[in-house]
Amino acid sequence: MAGRIPPEFIDQLLSRIDIVDVIEKRVPLKKAGKEYQACCPFHTEKTPSFTVSQQKQFYHCFGCGAHGTAIGFLMNYEGFEFVDAVEELARLVGLEVPREAASAPRPAQGLYELLAAAAAWYQEQLKQSPEAIEYLKGRGLSGEIAVQFGIGYAPGGWDGLLKKLGTDDKRVDLLKRAGMLSEGKGGVYDKFRDRIMFPIHDRRGRVIAFGGRALGDDGPKYLNSPETELFHKSRELYGLYLARKSEAKLDCILVVEGYMDVVALAQFGFKNVVATSGTATTSKKVELLFRSGETIIFCFVGVKAGRETA
Repeated sequence: MAGRIPPEFIDQLLSRIDIVDVIEKRVPLKKAGKEYQACCPFHTEKTPSFTVSQQKQFYHCFGCGAHGTAIGFLMNYEGFEFVDAVEELARLVGLEVPREAASAPRPAQGLYELLAAAAAWYQEQLKQSPEAIEYLKGRGLSGEIAVQFGIGYAPGGWDGLLKKLGTDDKRVDLLKRAGMLSEGKGGVYDKFRDRIMFPIHDRRGRVIAFGGRALGDDGPKYLNSPETELFHKSRELYGLYLARKSEAKLDCILVVEGYMDVVALAQFGFKNVVATSGTATTSKKVELLFRSGETIIFCFVGVKAGRETA
């Protein structure tokens, strides 16, 4: 569990933030007397009923009733959890989010940066692998869609990523904590080898895990990152971050099973697709889905595994 944030800090943060700046980056606002107006981003309307008060640091929609502070807006608009919204606002004004003394530790510093570096390295390796490129072409994917989803390739060797990013003991430890290494009698080695790599993003767009699709028949067809400090399978949906980027409040969300399904549908114009990535559709995932879209359609294959998932 994340550590508790002192309420005094929340008050301090909201006093430093201008809600108009936060909302205007996402919704075009027009000055109307002392307030600002726009068509509500949370429901469809032709006449603006969404108002933002700079004086009260509050937003309110007279059409659907949505209202709140800058924190509430980010939670509703971006789909952030409360802590994510606080951290994003704190980042904008250069504040460090404190945790109370008895709180659980925060994720190890450097994990996000390390996973971003891993994603970049996998993307570079894809450019250098004709076999991986041909595999993606054979699945009907374009180079443009591969770039959009940050798709990469983990080479077939045992320690390519380890050599690239595990430059000292501290970084090797971070790679272990990020779920990027496996351990055997011979020591540690890359968890993902000879696989197409799909980075999994959190609701703020940070890489928190990977899914790997085998090119050959050695090992399981799909391999996912294990549970880590950053990645909790029961709470994450692959593709949700990019779907939300295309449209803040989606009228409809298609829920499919795999990474490749999401990417292939996106290439044909379906930007509203997410994947359960082979894990159970938990109550937390369903809650997240309904916070992001009005209608949810589960679209699983008709074989036994798909029926069981449904």
